[in-house]
Amino acid sequence: MMKLKFFALCFLLIVGSGNIIAQNPIVPPGIYVADPTARVWDDGKVYLYGSRDENPDYYCSWRYDVLSSDNMMDWEIYPNRISSKGEDDVIPYSDDLLFAPDCWYKDGVYYLYYCLANNTLTEGVAVSNSPTGPFVNGTNIELGEHRQIDPAVFVDDDGQAYYVWGQFQLKIAKLKPNMKEVDLTSVIENVITEKDHFFHEGAFLTKRKGIYYLVYAHMGRAGKPTCIGYATSNSPMGPYQYGGVIIDNDHCDPGNWNNHGSLVEFKDQWYIFYHRSTHGSYTMRKACIEPIFFNEDGSITEVEMTSQGAAGPLDPLKEIGAERACLMNGNVRIQAYSPNEEELGGIQNGDNAGYKYINFDKDVSRVDIRVAPGEKPGKIDIGVDNIWGPSIGSIEIPGGGDLKKWNTFSCDIIPVTGTRAVWLRFRGEGEDIFHVDSFQFK
Repeated sequence: MMKLKFFALCFLLIVGSGNIIAQNPIVPPGIYVADPTARVWDDGKVYLYGSRDENPDYYCSWRYDVLSSDNMMDWEIYPNRISSKGEDDVIPYSDDLLFAPDCWYKDGVYYLYYCLANNTLTEGVAVSNSPTGPFVNGTNIELGEHRQIDPAVFVDDDGQAYYVWGQFQLKIAKLKPNMKEVDLTSVIENVITEKDHFFHEGAFLTKRKGIYYLVYAHMGRAGKPTCIGYATSNSPMGPYQYGGVIIDNDHCDPGNWNNHGSLVEFKDQWYIFYHRSTHGSYTMRKACIEPIFFNEDGSITEVEMTSQGAAGPLDPLKEIGAERACLMNGNVRIQAYSPNEEELGGIQNGDNAGYKYINFDKDVSRVDIRVAPGEKPGKIDIGVDNIWGPSIGSIEIPGGGDLKKWNTFSCDIIPVTGTRAVWLRFRGEGEDIFHVDSFQFK
């Protein structure tokens, strides 16, 4: 576990605040940003505020990173923009882990709202004159008996700010003009609930064409909050009517438990931000994006997880990292094998990994797959469209390896055209047949 922490830290030191070119996930190998809240400020850029995972054994960490982009594809990362522990600690009253944040701008100040993972789930706010921080002067937000989890803030057209938070049942209250105090006389409980709206936690409030949208982790499928759901109202404080599911991250990882996200409009297109787990764990989550679409009545059409995200389909002639798999079945999972490299590991017989979508607008007749063989031989079948779709090629992987030495194996494929999902289907014996790093069509 300490090794993984070291990997993530080293990579942060390497990239600094450098540019990242990414589709899904939008964070690079070795970086794990969960609970993404997206905001578009006056400079026209989109900013992402999220918690940072660093260990499969617990959620989040003692720091937040901030990401920004002017096109939703090239992301700049600003590490350690606030810390609750250590040399850069700006929250002197606590050394607890930092759970999911939110951010709002008012009168030249950016307010970063955070939740501390202590027994009372204390919430607070820090400030900066920059959207990327660093954020300083962390102060407690007094919530009286209403302490819970996952703060979010929304300021309406009339300038009134609202504070939403809670688990299993959502609370909402008015924020005072200083943006640091909740008007406890205005608290409304049970705005949405697990019983009536499948609400678990992680609420986010926004507005579109006069309709208020509460977006939240949704418990309605598989007995766990894998979905991002939503509810709507004509008033910020409700009542809210259940709307449905926007996206479900089930089958992103065998250990996946939750989801958490936000909606944002960027250059006339709306997007859902959400996260996917890795490492066969609840945590080590990675931020992802999908475009979404509203119907005439204001409802939102559910979208699927993809590898392409906010960009177009992947180019088959460019190397595709195995960690871009958007669906996995079986024991296979995304895991780190160096500070800035990830692979598909834990592969067992019958596992599958899917990539949506790849645009075969160029002639391809061959595929190369970079594999670290295990002790026993195995096989990778390349299919299209779905798990049981037609095979276009198959590669035999020899045994005698130690899962660490990389080799490239190739096969001819049946030519395909159009935009297709590609599936890698794994066969072999053992608990960890081989590891897969990347593939590329020729």
